[in-house]
Amino acid sequence: MSFPLSPAEVPRRLLSDPVFIRALKGRDLSVVFAMARDSGISFNRMAEACGIKAERVSKVARGEARVSSLDAIERITDGLRIPGALLGLAARPWEQDQTHGTEPHHGEDPMKRRQMLRSAVAAGLTGTALAALTDTRQSFDHALAADTPAELSDLEAAAESYGYGYHGQDPAKVLADLVVDFDGLRPLLNTPQPVAVRARLCRTGAQLAGMAGIVLHDLGARRESRSWFGTAARPAEESGDRQLHAWTAAREAMVPLNYGAPKAAAAQAEHARHIAGRAPSAAAALAAAVAARAHALCGHVEQARLALADSERLMERLDGGQRADTWFGYPEQKHRVHMSHALTVLGETGRARESQQRAMELSAPTSTMTRTLLSLDAATCAHRDGDTEQGCRQATAAFTALPPAYRTGLTRTRAMDLYRRIPAASHREPAVLAFKEALAA
Repeated sequence: MSFPLSPAEVPRRLLSDPVFIRALKGRDLSVVFAMARDSGISFNRMAEACGIKAERVSKVARGEARVSSLDAIERITDGLRIPGALLGLAARPWEQDQTHGTEPHHGEDPMKRRQMLRSAVAAGLTGTALAALTDTRQSFDHALAADTPAELSDLEAAAESYGYGYHGQDPAKVLADLVVDFDGLRPLLNTPQPVAVRARLCRTGAQLAGMAGIVLHDLGARRESRSWFGTAARPAEESGDRQLHAWTAAREAMVPLNYGAPKAAAAQAEHARHIAGRAPSAAAALAAAVAARAHALCGHVEQARLALADSERLMERLDGGQRADTWFGYPEQKHRVHMSHALTVLGETGRARESQQRAMELSAPTSTMTRTLLSLDAATCAHRDGDTEQGCRQATAAFTALPPAYRTGLTRTRAMDLYRRIPAASHREPAVLAFKEALAA
């Protein structure tokens, strides 16, 4: 028997979520329904797929009712397409026919491929992991030449969820999950669809690829990061979403900006500004801020100040949606982080400290990387104002407080930028030596 795609199939990322797995093992369906709802599946969709009244699904999710009968549990397992073994059941009949009309990548089982991707990336950015990333990205590039998918709501919900940032999670784990969901788009690219559906696919693919680029950037894999932003740019442009296209270009500019190529960053940021246009948008404000930082690093003081002023003007005119605190929005907190770096590089330490203080006030305690970058900017300001000892102590404290997974990539690069600014004559001072040792460790 062939089983069609369930309208309430849970996203594959949930099937590797420890909380979700634990709930399945304990048959705690209140957690299962609640997490499925948070992933973008409505109670009505779950009810229809599982043969249960929507009101009862809602009550179970709130913990006001329980499901105990084996028949109901089996219907829920089938309706949400959860492998039977996760609930202590025998393999369900549909598990023998779950390709849903698509061919597994390179002849592999989709679940095995997802596990391979997750394991390869989680093990570190080695040659094996980078090869898997490249293969996944290039497969998507090739698949874009075909027509597109039908059901995107779950992946769109996943993209929205990732957009809220790390929230204290290990960047490598976030990257692994992102790539798994991104790979989920590829098998859906073979069925002809209306133009509007293709636009949705392209938009979601651009978002997921762009966010993978962000995480790779933060982890220090700059070449791979730029490749993913390059992949993101094509579907972003095809989707017709001009601001998403500008966002991918501005985000790509941050790679050379933060890894020692400010001239390339300035050119890319100006390209992003051209795409975004003059109208107020999160992408336009971001592009102007990145351009300001790049021009400051190049020593183009006047251009940096003009771009800063433009970013301030755009920021003040953004509506609530454009100011959303996500990777795609441009909230005041993000603006102040960019201003902190640009003003620090320009040597305007008074204004830089004001931006640092405001950004710290607006940053969540879980914003580990952002708060560290602000502390390193403050340490650089102390050095520029003549108190190198205090600057090194502050930088050492910020860097050593980071979890090991965060002491790489962008944070290390920013800390090294400060160390290189310190004159050789000061390198034997105790505070400078301690800072050097922290970087070496």
